[in-house]
Amino acid sequence: MKQYTVTGMSCAACSARVEKAVSKVDGVTSCSVSLLTNSMGVEGSATDAQIVEAVEQAGYGASPKVTATESENDKANNSLEQLKAAQDALVDRETPKLRNRLISSLIFLVVLMYFSMGHMMWGWPLPEFFNGNHVAMGLLQLLLTVAVMVINQKFFISGFKGLIHGAPNMDTLVALGSAASFGYSVYALFAMTAAQVNGDMDAVMSYMHEFYFESAAMILALITVGKMLEAHSKGKTTDALKSLMQLAPKTATVVRDGVEQEISVDAVKKGDIFVVRPGENIPVDGEIIDGTTAVNESALTGESIPVDKQPKDAVSAATVNQSGFIKCRATRVGEDTTLSQIIQMVSDAAATKAPIAKIADRVSGVFVPAVITIAIITIIAWLIAGETVGFALARGISVLVISCPCALGLATPVAIMVGNGKGAKSGILFKTAASLEATGRTQIVALDKTGTITSGEPKVTDIVPDETFFEGTGNNAGKLLAIAASVEAKSEHPLAKAIMERAKTDEIAVAEVTDFSAVVGNGLTATLAGKMIKAGNLAFVSKFVKVSDDMRAKAVEFSKEGKTPLFFAADDRLCGIIAVADTIKEDSPEAVRQLKNMGIRVVMLTGDNEQTANAIGKQAGVDEVIAGVLPDGKEAVIRKLKKQGRVAMVGDGINDAPALTRADMGIAIGAGSDVAIDAADVVLMKSRLIDVPAAVRLSRATLTNIHENLFWAFFYNVIGIPLAAGLWYPLLGWKLNPMFGAAAMSLSSFCVVTNALRLNLCRVYDPKHDRKATPDRKNKTDKPNESEEKSMTKTMNIEGMMCGHCEARVKKALEALDAVSEAAVSHESGTAVVTLSSDISDEKLKETVEAEDYKVTSIQ
Repeated sequence: MKQYTVTGMSCAACSARVEKAVSKVDGVTSCSVSLLTNSMGVEGSATDAQIVEAVEQAGYGASPKVTATESENDKANNSLEQLKAAQDALVDRETPKLRNRLISSLIFLVVLMYFSMGHMMWGWPLPEFFNGNHVAMGLLQLLLTVAVMVINQKFFISGFKGLIHGAPNMDTLVALGSAASFGYSVYALFAMTAAQVNGDMDAVMSYMHEFYFESAAMILALITVGKMLEAHSKGKTTDALKSLMQLAPKTATVVRDGVEQEISVDAVKKGDIFVVRPGENIPVDGEIIDGTTAVNESALTGESIPVDKQPKDAVSAATVNQSGFIKCRATRVGEDTTLSQIIQMVSDAAATKAPIAKIADRVSGVFVPAVITIAIITIIAWLIAGETVGFALARGISVLVISCPCALGLATPVAIMVGNGKGAKSGILFKTAASLEATGRTQIVALDKTGTITSGEPKVTDIVPDETFFEGTGNNAGKLLAIAASVEAKSEHPLAKAIMERAKTDEIAVAEVTDFSAVVGNGLTATLAGKMIKAGNLAFVSKFVKVSDDMRAKAVEFSKEGKTPLFFAADDRLCGIIAVADTIKEDSPEAVRQLKNMGIRVVMLTGDNEQTANAIGKQAGVDEVIAGVLPDGKEAVIRKLKKQGRVAMVGDGINDAPALTRADMGIAIGAGSDVAIDAADVVLMKSRLIDVPAAVRLSRATLTNIHENLFWAFFYNVIGIPLAAGLWYPLLGWKLNPMFGAAAMSLSSFCVVTNALRLNLCRVYDPKHDRKATPDRKNKTDKPNESEEKSMTKTMNIEGMMCGHCEARVKKALEALDAVSEAAVSHESGTAVVTLSSDISDEKLKETVEAEDYKVTSIQ
């Protein structure tokens, strides 16, 4: 998406005009204009010159934003320039200008109001020269009004320019209202001079009451007040984005030719070695090569607790090194750093439009012409009804100045900007305005198990030594772990790594083994201190030693809990069992509970067998478990779930990308793969599942805020325009002075922006006010992985499967066969129940499994 800065826009009608003009350019596939940030995002093949020309022909200005070139070095060199340009674009230059205009206007306006309303209504004294000199008083009011109009000439330039280009805007309404008041007052002044010459003093006095000079000036001053308040509030909505930009470090200390030197951060190149001392900001993304420390990552994740770092750990730009001296290698620089990508993501989201904004856009496109038409009809109607020209004109002017298209145009973008900023501070990044709107409408959340609900890394959960094996008293669990770690030290299996990690944590010494041998798909053998050690599943170890009923019962219990029991034996005696499992994250059960309280159905997807999957699902508290799903089958499951409601898929791996794309809303765990993050609509920087309900909560709060803003914008105009037109005057005697109409208009946009700023008070992690979404999906209970009519099943008895990874290999191999529609594999029972859609020989099934290094003993 190409980004442009647009100048000259004053209201929603302006942004609608620009968007319409650019959308007509050949090669433009989509265009989104943000009145809030005065920016425009364009997709397509049109050139910058074509885009700028189209905007200028519409009566506005445009220029391309600074972008980086493609080479790595240029990316680094241009990053600081881009950041400065982005910061510069967010600087609030309007508020100081408007403040100066307002102060200058008030100096003349106070004098004008004294002479007009002060003297005429309350009899305040005037200099002797003006006593009885009504023409002089009229001339003074004219001069003072002209001064105010010159100070606020931007309203007239922009307003009439838009009218000439056939695109009237809010400034057009203000300019027409003020000009009409001024024009009629000038007419009254000339009529007064004629009456004075003719000696008709009664006519002179009556014309004094026909002056609307103070209205012409007051309208401009009050609208300027509203504009200033609006500009100030709009500046507040981008505070989150500004604070992110301010985090970007400006310098880095790199090591070149063995010498430390401080350079500008945009001069750091990928592969450079840089050092960071305690208390300093980390300049670019990198990997620690020397030293240990604790890093405060709250700038990126919102998490205040420092994270311990050691060699090979990744560090990110703008985070703070709190304790140790570290030396790092730069891995991502310039616009590729995590901070730069977050800033870009928040900026892009602000440049896009939420679908709900289309309602306001359609209204804004015709709003100003409709208001001008209503004002003309109002004047004509009152003249026909027999009212004076002054009365009719006052009603028409009131209609012009009370109408506010700005409130309509700002209703959605200000809420989106504040919501995005609030999300960024909490480590929740919405890539587009549409994703921020849609997340809150989620009805079904599909959670990938590994890495999302669970940590994704197997851990030792239980150590059960066989007390008959170990002599004497003492740390028998530690002794069993020492045996296990010694034999597993030479294995590359994920379960072996879990045992080694536990041994390291418990400071267990690892002995050297000899005659190590890995029996593929079965287990391990090795010699330790003269004893033959066997390690593996029950089927493998029970071939060499007797396993008691108590130990077998323990193994079954572990399996039911979703754990993998590993047996260890020395010579002809059992040493014990160590259970390993991919443990669920601490916050997973609470996250699932909160989602369910919101009325969202939670589904867990996993490639594990049903027993293991159900155990994890029970711990997490999900509504439904869909087990045995191959990585490439997740997308099909999401497709089926979408028939039941709006689906959000939460995942972290490369294999989750198709499902993330297929879902109505893809949510990626920040610690996941780049492919998953690219495919997602929402990114959770903290990699915590509790951020999923937080994202839904923030989306719902933002959507509610938008509805409030739109209601106020429509309600204000629906009530205000009839009142200004004098609709209630014949019935209740109500009529609106144009000055009060201008005051109401000036406050309407300010109210909308201020309401949006309330989103900063939203407590995204507080579930107290959660409400269930209104269900509109069909009540379907069929699981997406349930088969239709099953023509035939075969049960295969297989030896050598030890864990869920083994199951996945066998399952994938079998389901790759055209004749196999589904394969339910269990390493605990050593079976694979195969559902066939057509005939296939037993020999072919056996050949397929044994090609994966497992042994098929029988097929039934």
